[in-house]
Amino acid sequence: MAPPRAHPFMPNSAAAVKAALLGELGLADAEPLFAQIPAAHRLTALPQLPPALSSEVALSRHLHGLLNRNRPAADGLSFLGGGIWQHHVPAVVDEIVGRAEFLTPVWGTPSSDFGRNQVWWEFTSQLGALLSLELVGLPVYSWGAAAGHAFRMAARLTGRTRIILPAAISPERLAVIRGYAESADPAMRLDLVLAPCDAIGRLDVATVAALADTQTAAIYYENPAYLGGLETGAAELAAIAARVGAETIAGVDPLTLGVIAPPGDLGVDIAVGTIQTLGVHMHAGGGLGGFIATRDDPRYAAEYPTLLNSLTTTVDGQLAFGLMLFHQSSYGSRELGKDWTGNSTYLWAVAAATYMALLGPAGFAEVGRLILARTRLAAETLAGVPGISVTSGPIFREVMIDVSATGRSVASINQALLDRHGIFGGIEIDSHRALFAVTECHDEADIARLGQALREVLA
Repeated sequence: MAPPRAHPFMPNSAAAVKAALLGELGLADAEPLFAQIPAAHRLTALPQLPPALSSEVALSRHLHGLLNRNRPAADGLSFLGGGIWQHHVPAVVDEIVGRAEFLTPVWGTPSSDFGRNQVWWEFTSQLGALLSLELVGLPVYSWGAAAGHAFRMAARLTGRTRIILPAAISPERLAVIRGYAESADPAMRLDLVLAPCDAIGRLDVATVAALADTQTAAIYYENPAYLGGLETGAAELAAIAARVGAETIAGVDPLTLGVIAPPGDLGVDIAVGTIQTLGVHMHAGGGLGGFIATRDDPRYAAEYPTLLNSLTTTVDGQLAFGLMLFHQSSYGSRELGKDWTGNSTYLWAVAAATYMALLGPAGFAEVGRLILARTRLAAETLAGVPGISVTSGPIFREVMIDVSATGRSVASINQALLDRHGIFGGIEIDSHRALFAVTECHDEADIARLGQALREVLA
């Protein structure tokens, strides 16, 4: 049989080249190189692909056909949330992000960075001021990824593997965290202990106190919680962690920090969270990015998997922005780094830096107060709909409703809202509970429209 033809765009695909590479490795074939990939994850036959498109015109038509099947949240009235929210993105943010010096260079040398290191420094500095923590890394893939990295940081710092975290957590975020916990390296496998929460997602402090012991690496809470609750036991949770020698890790949405206390003032050791709320569009569910922040302590700095940006001076006394502790990242040491990180969300650091600079402290306070007011109005409005009950308590942005008394499922109600009123309903928690998110993008008329639409759907 003639050897397969070398692929014109694939390096090292020629038979002679592959043979030379295998010879250098002392292998007869490439199979041992892929042995670590589980059989269930390996392709055993070529996929059945549709016929190749014949032209750029056909490709364009095909892609537009796929895109037109989407129903963007912005085209209707959206109350989706639970991890990706429809917050207002000022036009200047898109203008800055779209500039060629930021949009097109994925990576580069210092001579080709075009001010990017300075913007990254501004991002970390502004976010650190919001969090009341001094050290902030460049963003990782998502909130879940940031939490997973932070848990592994805590494990390395304490030499322990048990993590206590809320049972009421985003399923998507928990799935990512489990991926970090179930490491291929036995030494890095984490024991996740899901602690009970109240109706609005806040950890049961007494249960956490009973669970925490000398095997606990970290206690993790979220503020606001996934179900909207504002955590009132943060100081107690930090005290419990300190008592057993564990790290306190908080999951935070920075947009809330104009109205609630920052984690650095509550005894938190490591803060993680999202940057999607800082000027990043929903992007069909893909506008993600997460941060990790700590005190400016060498113990923590030495465990960061992310790139760290700093300000220094050149030999002739000029200010310079650059990277520090590069060697401990996967960029510097590959698989020997502290953990794996990537640059897929660095553009969102530019967006977030622009957004934070635009709002300033007064702007964050204004947005926070507005969302609090809108959340209260939405809770009152939804509670007034026959058959719907609303979970009470101090909440921010997310309103939990229960539709059990209607005899309808959340899925059927949401479908009717969309089909009959052009309204995207809340995230389905289960068949009878849903989480409706209210942001500064919703005014009183929007909330009233939702209430009236629910009355009509449930009539």
